[in-house]
Amino acid sequence: MPIFSKEQILNQLKEVRYPGFSRDIVSFGLVKEIELAEGEVRIKLELSSPNPDIPGQLEKEIKSKLSSFEGIGNIQVFIKRPESHPTPKSTLISSDIKHIIAVASGKGGVGKSTVAANLACALYKKGLVVGLCDCDIYGPSISMMFGTTESPQITPDERLIPVEQYGLKLMSMGFLLEADQPAVLRGPLVTRYTQEFLKNVEWGNLDFLVLDLPPGTGDIQLTIVQTVRLSGAVIVTTPQEVALVDARKAVSMFKKVNVPILGIIENMSYFICPTDNKKYDLFGCGGGKREAEKQNVPFLGEIPIEAELRISSDHGLPIVLSEPDRKTSQVFLEAAQKIIDFLK
Repeated sequence: MPIFSKEQILNQLKEVRYPGFSRDIVSFGLVKEIELAEGEVRIKLELSSPNPDIPGQLEKEIKSKLSSFEGIGNIQVFIKRPESHPTPKSTLISSDIKHIIAVASGKGGVGKSTVAANLACALYKKGLVVGLCDCDIYGPSISMMFGTTESPQITPDERLIPVEQYGLKLMSMGFLLEADQPAVLRGPLVTRYTQEFLKNVEWGNLDFLVLDLPPGTGDIQLTIVQTVRLSGAVIVTTPQEVALVDARKAVSMFKKVNVPILGIIENMSYFICPTDNKKYDLFGCGGGKREAEKQNVPFLGEIPIEAELRISSDHGLPIVLSEPDRKTSQVFLEAAQKIIDFLK
């Protein structure tokens, strides 16, 4: 008779983290069955990730965690994987999208959505067909940054038609809620909405679909890497160490799920005082560039602190479109070109 219970086994499995994420395989709902029989333990998992390295990593970690139980003679891990690997042209996204890139950050407040919006506009200014999907379900901001609250139309087969503004195709939870209405949703519903934005939106033919991710390494990030094959990720940080620590986590997460890092872009890099025209490094100097060198990934540029960037976002017209010749806009345009060259 085993001297351990299913509950004890389950508690041990809560210590097994999904590769690249801070959450465990139990909270993600991947553990489907636990069987005990005469000192033998059988664990059944169900994955939706196409990454071929993940099953082996999980099996090794599970066996390591359970080996501490006295009396376990054999540990078997059965992992069910998807029958086919999703690609950008698979049924998960019905349209022809050449590249899907994620704009991410390890922490909030670093200006990720501002970067995502202006980077999407910069790609558009390069003559490309671009879509922008706001995957921050709880804190959507793309609708405000593009100055529209238009509700998306629905096709006869109940697919969402993106809102078009300034030549870009947009989708955001902000289009589906009233201005002051919060998105009060539990984890599974957040996952469902994210999948709907990716699978059930009539994006059409795109050169780039830019995904504005929420901060951190949680449910939505896992849903995205399991749903679509990303061409790469852009990591947004600020110069100070407290932001760089979380940027490292974001870089590590994407590397572990085999998503290329297109580069690190540093926001709030410095401030040019209008009275004396001096440069002030309010949050430190060069942290993003040093981190890019440390991680051996491209450095995409430094975005200064300036009122015009904030004003353009608040007024619903990204600065790359409102003032394309401004130095800040040039940083975004150069970053877009680096991404295009990288993916070539």
